[in-house]
Amino acid sequence: MLASATLLLMGAAPVASLDVGIDHLRSTKGMLRVCLTADAENFPSCVDDKDAVTRNVPATTHGLRFAGLPYGNYAVAVIHDENGNAKLDTFAGIPREGFGFSRNPPIRFGAPRFSAARFAIAGDAQRQQIGMRYML
Repeated sequence: MLASATLLLMGAAPVASLDVGIDHLRSTKGMLRVCLTADAENFPSCVDDKDAVTRNVPATTHGLRFAGLPYGNYAVAVIHDENGNAKLDTFAGIPREGFGFSRNPPIRFGAPRFSAARFAIAGDAQRQQIGMRYML
């Protein structure tokens, strides 16, 4: 039994954890909707990504840990859903609620591309600090 467990461990893909810190929230109302994905096609919404890791936590939360992640490239998107309606509210296409992305890329017109928010997980204790942004 020990030999089979050792063989399984030898063939297991390396895994790591990711700590995500969230700064600059304008209030503690509502929820933070967090999406961690390795799929560029489904970033930042993660709607059709069956492998995405999503979390919904109170806006009083300033940090999250994702454990057991295989090594690879990822991106994180965060929405501050202040009114708790499970979506990012907009006015004339401009977000009325806060948002943020891993690596804090510049925001021009629309969400950044996956490549702008992408970071590599290649060892344990990885960290991303996300600064929330508010347009209105």
